[in-house]
Amino acid sequence: MAQFDIDAMLERFRDRAEAVRRRPLPPVAGEGRRAFVEQAETDYTDFALVGGAVWSVEEDHLVLRIPLAGG
Repeated sequence: MAQFDIDAMLERFRDRAEAVRRRPLPPVAGEGRRAFVEQAETDYTDFALVGGAVWSVEEDHLVLRIPLAGG
C-alpha cells in the first residue's frame, strides 16, 4: 500500500473549499440558481471543516479534530 499523506489530503480539502468559494454561478435562474447556491454553501462548509482539521492517530484510527468555534 502506498504511503498515506494525511497533510496532503487535508490540503486537497482546503483546495476544494477554495475552488467552491471561487466557483462562478452558472447561467440559471429561479429554483435552479437557489439549489446551486445552497449546494455550493454546503460543499464549502464540508470541505472547509475537514480542511481545517487537526489530525492524530489513536489506537490505529485516524482522528480528525475539527474546531467548531471560530478562531
